[in-house]
Amino acid sequence: MKPAPTLSSAFLQPSGNALPGPLLSLREQRGTALVDMPLPTRKTENWKYSSKHLKLSDKLATNLPAGSATTSAAEDGYRVVFRNGVIDPQASRLPQVDGLTVQRFADLSDDEASALAGRLDNTLDTNATQMARLNTARFEDGLLITLKPDAVLSEPLFVIHEVTATASGSAFPRIYVDAGRHSQLTLVEEYVSSGDQPVMVDTVTEFMVADGAQITSIRLTAEDQNVQHIGATGVRQQRSSRFESHCVGFGGPLRRHDLQLRLEGEGAECKLNGVVVTQDKQHYDNHTCIDHVAANCNSEETYRNIAAAESHAVFNGRIHIHQDAQKSNADMNNKNLLLSTGAEIDTKPELEIYADDVKCAHGATIGQLDETSLFYLVSRGISRREANVLLTMAFINELVTQIPVEQVRDSANERLNRFFDDTFEEA
Repeated sequence: MKPAPTLSSAFLQPSGNALPGPLLSLREQRGTALVDMPLPTRKTENWKYSSKHLKLSDKLATNLPAGSATTSAAEDGYRVVFRNGVIDPQASRLPQVDGLTVQRFADLSDDEASALAGRLDNTLDTNATQMARLNTARFEDGLLITLKPDAVLSEPLFVIHEVTATASGSAFPRIYVDAGRHSQLTLVEEYVSSGDQPVMVDTVTEFMVADGAQITSIRLTAEDQNVQHIGATGVRQQRSSRFESHCVGFGGPLRRHDLQLRLEGEGAECKLNGVVVTQDKQHYDNHTCIDHVAANCNSEETYRNIAAAESHAVFNGRIHIHQDAQKSNADMNNKNLLLSTGAEIDTKPELEIYADDVKCAHGATIGQLDETSLFYLVSRGISRREANVLLTMAFINELVTQIPVEQVRDSANERLNRFFDDTFEEA
């Protein structure tokens, strides 16, 4: 029997020692624990469709060197810029708001770093997010956002993740958000790249959301076709808090995002929207999990995938209603659109319910553009191409228009127009 593949020892050699001692110690401990870590295979359930796309050659094991700037949507406003996994203070523009602190991991005191080290990974099921453990063993820098009770940032904070792929390697950016009682924040993560060498981005973002806090997370994944992107987002919500997520993803050789939420306080609410577009031979895999731990919590989840040419999109959404989570209200909906006979979409909505007084629903559909609707539009003088674009855009426009930051909506629409130009020929 062929032995299962394991993580190469080359990936367990972190570089960069600018972190405080407690974080360096944590990184070393996590690295030691990853020795001989099995890599996901087709038999690994949550990597069933994606394991063959994960390419971890030793060339990717080195940290990417510092790179030059690329274009981003956030030229104005508050921003933090990661370049190849390390924060560039000169390119960043931090908000000056009472009760809000934005710090680099490298600038933390030993006491602050020790407190943070004890909290990293506490929002994630690291058995289900294997690559998040690698991030903890390899991150060179990170961003700590702390909101004191009642602190409000009225404008979005952009975090721009720039990858300069002039050489092969990896980047391991990290974000931790500690949102105090009744605080408010909109965080935009934008992933962009330049250069053509094979690289990997392994990113982790964690949110601790206290009583009554309101957090909006927006994630735009738009790197080039040489970039493998593996991301994990973990959220823990307390009483009467609200977390809203908007994820827009464009395919690549491997795109993977795990989004895990725990509704731990009574009255907590979350809303998850996701849009994925793939073409050529691209691959995108979204795995979401919402744990209803406390009673009287609400969750609403809507994801839509579009796959063209020979691409592949995957959605696995799980809602877990715990025994004490009575009067939970949970709804999950996944709709998928195939634009060619060679494209593939796999969807798996899951409900696991251990409480008896709940209202839960889930559903999934996979289909193609309706020929009757196309015929109707063409018969009214609209070109076949424009009719295809109109119907395809209508499929996802409901979710795109809900993105609450104009710059991100504009970036998403620009990328979608490029996708339409590549997918639908003029007839």
